[in-house]
Amino acid sequence: MSSKAEQSHNRKRLRPRWHKQDTELTLLALPTTIWYILFCFLPMFGIIIAFKNFRISGGFLSNVFNSPWIGFKNFEFLFKSNDAWIIIRNTIGYNLIFIVLGIVLPVLFAIMVGLLHSRKASKIYQTMMFLPYFLSWVVVSAVGWAFLSFDKGIVNQMLVSMGSDPVNWYMEPKYWPFFLILLNVWKGLGYGMIIYLATITSIDSTYYEAAVIDGASIWQQTRFITLPMLKLVIVMMFILAVGRIFYTDFGLFYQVTRDSNSLFNVSTTIDVMVYKQLKTATVGMASAAAFVQSVLGCATILIANWIVRKIDPESAMM
Repeated sequence: MSSKAEQSHNRKRLRPRWHKQDTELTLLALPTTIWYILFCFLPMFGIIIAFKNFRISGGFLSNVFNSPWIGFKNFEFLFKSNDAWIIIRNTIGYNLIFIVLGIVLPVLFAIMVGLLHSRKASKIYQTMMFLPYFLSWVVVSAVGWAFLSFDKGIVNQMLVSMGSDPVNWYMEPKYWPFFLILLNVWKGLGYGMIIYLATITSIDSTYYEAAVIDGASIWQQTRFITLPMLKLVIVMMFILAVGRIFYTDFGLFYQVTRDSNSLFNVSTTIDVMVYKQLKTATVGMASAAAFVQSVLGCATILIANWIVRKIDPESAMM
């Protein structure tokens, strides 16, 4: 009996108690929690629109409840459409390229900037590369029009001055995959570089000092110190990027291309298609497409994390 009483007493001692610090941290997290509930969890109720023939006749809730159920008919246009293959190909193909370049180039530039001895030069380069991230795609679209316009574009004026014929860039699909990839890299390079550079600057300098004493070159320091220290962040960014492989930047593919019908085969992605469906078809179809994106995105991020856990458990996110 005494041993049971002692075990019960020990369990009570081991039971965590609520401290003042827990209250402070809870109050600190409360605004974020409320924001997630209001804008992330409550809107999930609208998922049922994807399974209904949504009709707008009154208030939102009355429309949702009064609209008839139609099962998976809203999903059929995604897979039965003649353009389904083009849309899925563009979405996944561009994202695969963006994922690779979005990891390799920011890591490369972060290492190069981190090797600069002048702090002033480092700050200047960081600012120059980070600035495009704050530009909206509307501004980028206007700048692109200034360069690629058929009549007054800078590029065509240069071609004419050199004796060549002007090119109607917004009618030539073959150039746009390169334009879109270049613009995506240009706009996101600075943001990714800052993340990796912050990790590099947090690495203990004694590692590099010991490597220099042992006669290690810059390349050897990068290979055996910097890259292993960056591995965890690289894997995390990779998993997050894979989770959005069925999403694309709407501004890049719609605003920059100016919704040119001639560029349909190289610029139409799922997000662009959802927007056009909202204008020309039913809300239920657009909701169905967004629902498929969410489910597939969740599945891919779980699969990517599972693969990483199998290869290197310490680098997995959960």
